[in-house]
Amino acid sequence: MIDDHDSMALAASSVSFGHVDAVPGTRSRTSLWRRVVRNWSVRLGGSVLVLLILVAVAAPWLGTIDPTAMDPSSANLLPGATAEFSDLSGATFQHFFLMGTDSLGRDTWSRVVYGARVSLSVGISVAFLALACGALVGVAAGYFRRLDNLIMRAMDSLMAIPSILFAITLMALWRPTLVTVIVAITIPEIPRVARLVRSIVLTIREEPYVEAAISLASPTGKILWRHIMPNAIAPLIVQGTYVCASAILVEAILSFLGVGLPPDIPTWGNVMADGRMQFNQFPQTVLFPGIFLALTVLAVNILGDGLRDTLDPKFNKRGG
Repeated sequence: MIDDHDSMALAASSVSFGHVDAVPGTRSRTSLWRRVVRNWSVRLGGSVLVLLILVAVAAPWLGTIDPTAMDPSSANLLPGATAEFSDLSGATFQHFFLMGTDSLGRDTWSRVVYGARVSLSVGISVAFLALACGALVGVAAGYFRRLDNLIMRAMDSLMAIPSILFAITLMALWRPTLVTVIVAITIPEIPRVARLVRSIVLTIREEPYVEAAISLASPTGKILWRHIMPNAIAPLIVQGTYVCASAILVEAILSFLGVGLPPDIPTWGNVMADGRMQFNQFPQTVLFPGIFLALTVLAVNILGDGLRDTLDPKFNKRGG
């Protein structure tokens, strides 16, 4: 049930936005979902991303050979070659190498497929953590005026350091594991999300329905949860796609430079790093993981552009 304080705040909200309710109803949510689904960028980017996620989930079945298994007699095979392969147990069998092998005789296809798991896990995890932490920091800076200057100066200090250098420094100090890679990439992304949320909160805080709720002494938590945060959800979703794409690229760069995950863990950056010395003679070891990396980042960015075009009220107003 909605008490008197909330009723007056919602009424003020209706006056401010005209026919748009502060709490969207079923019809508005259905209309928004239809606009999102009909956007070609969302459909294209989302379809490619879902396909890549399915490939990552099905890696144990799609990767026909252990990605860490080495057979020097099968080194540097060209894509489409068929040769005998000796696995870790010593068994020998005929195998079709779709993407060839690297200089140590490891199946490139299996390493690329398993690498999708790491890259997508890092991208999704970093996006989730950066949005959660950045939203908390941004709300605190935008709503509580006394904390604004202190918090934003700290965020500006973090943003002054290039994200790659910051991540490399943290990886040099910590043990290289998947968790440390995620944390090292997440920290530089928090200030960008915090600045976005702060700008939204500063704008929404001056709206009549929020001022009405404050004047009626509504609890701060209720004001933030019911009146301010719903307005930040759409921009956060869009920002999350860009954070995800950036995290996937940064993880590949760290692995390629040798400061990310250990070389025995198959990631797209590690696969490309292993093949860079023989790129002129055997480019497939770098080419195939590079194609998967570029395709993933492109799909996430296209998805983000489509969500921005659909969820941005100003864009909808211009388009309508």
